[in-house]
Amino acid sequence: MRLIPAEPAQLVNAPSADVIFIDARVDLVGAKSLCKILNTTGLDAPLLLVVTEGGLTAVSPDWGVDDVILFTAGPAEVDARIRLAVGRQSAEQVSTRIQTSGITIDESSYSAKVHGRPLDLTYKEFQLLHFFATHPSRVFTREQLLSEVWGYDYFGGTRTVDVHVRRLRAKLGDMEQLIGTVRNVGYRFNVYEDEPEPAPRERAGA
Repeated sequence: MRLIPAEPAQLVNAPSADVIFIDARVDLVGAKSLCKILNTTGLDAPLLLVVTEGGLTAVSPDWGVDDVILFTAGPAEVDARIRLAVGRQSAEQVSTRIQTSGITIDESSYSAKVHGRPLDLTYKEFQLLHFFATHPSRVFTREQLLSEVWGYDYFGGTRTVDVHVRRLRAKLGDMEQLIGTVRNVGYRFNVYEDEPEPAPRERAGA
């Protein structure tokens, strides 16, 4: 365990941690502000708040903490809360990341990569790629894509789908074949092996 003063300079340069404890036993207002600062800096570790029994009444969802621990809690309870918080976060991280056919999509940051190369996608292009990747091999008409990705309240025509598919393919580069065209129907996400086996080497002198 490492203690770090609640100062901006210290927090910015703080080492990575599996769990972060915030001491709110004395200064509840300061602790709340600190929790919000940590959450806006892209916090990737569970945030546990240590409070007195009286302080429990002040804690609300907008604090952004993962759990609260009474300062009188024993070692067994603290250990259990740490394990549960870490376990919940691991499950959430898995659920927000999609990996298929060389594509990695991170739902939490709205970012995508193809074989490790970041894709510079617009918000709608990201949504379209995400929809395709979460429905592999299934064929969708332009009308279905328009409804699912753009929503029922979108008044544009299906030409919008074609334009976005073309742009998305261009950004996928060598992987543009991931989005296949089904003639007279629509589009589908083609699934490929993420790690294709290397071709066997020819024997010398063969």
